[in-house]
Amino acid sequence: MTTTQPPSHAARAHSFNAAAAQYAANRPSYPPALFDTVEELAGRSLSGARVVDVGAGTGIATALLHGRGADVLAVEPGAGMAAEFRRALPHIPIVRGNGNALPVAGAHADFVTYAQAWHWTDPARAVPEALRVLRPGGSLALWWNGDALDVPWLVEAAGRIGRFLGTDIVAQQRDGTRPELADPSGRLGFSRRVVRWSRRVPVDTHLANIGSHSAFLLTPEDSRNAFLQAERGHLLEVFPDGVVEEVYDVLLLLATKS
Repeated sequence: MTTTQPPSHAARAHSFNAAAAQYAANRPSYPPALFDTVEELAGRSLSGARVVDVGAGTGIATALLHGRGADVLAVEPGAGMAAEFRRALPHIPIVRGNGNALPVAGAHADFVTYAQAWHWTDPARAVPEALRVLRPGGSLALWWNGDALDVPWLVEAAGRIGRFLGTDIVAQQRDGTRPELADPSGRLGFSRRVVRWSRRVPVDTHLANIGSHSAFLLTPEDSRNAFLQAERGHLLEVFPDGVVEEVYDVLLLLATKS
């Protein structure tokens, strides 16, 4: 009898490169209130700030930071994601690299940001690297969109997804909100905020968003498609007009270098 091993951390991280266009088209963005909160906690405006956006992916957060007036340098390890970034945002510089060894000079940045990306780093390496790149008084900001798990239909959907993937999605998300997991060394002293927002999207966009996550990208195509087709039926029971209201709680962790 053979046992199927779960995909490695590296395999999951690299899975996005083949699905970069799907990721760019369907993943949720971030609300203006998130960036207001970043500025509040950091005690400075993003406008005119030097920002290094790490794990920039297809540029969802990078574009918003640029729109706030920041001078942004994107850092992205994946070839497919970087290519999609360059196609969509040719006016914003991007370099290949990752948070464990940033290709950026010391004391360069007012902000180092990670949107949906810190969990792909090794904090034992990424924390010192962020501190090296930040100028004194600069801030490291990490954030993640998470489903609002006090919304009944989202709890039910998380249960179905968890059973399909063989994991407890609710517990996984709850554990992911603990600042000590982001910085086991305790060096940073994160401030923590949660910003709620929502978007209304066609059911096809919602399903493509689900399918763009690494755990789904690495499942066999037939079983993945069968799950998503069944999920469509569940969603249309809740949203018979075919427009899904996704509700998110963005977890923000921010620490400032002394």
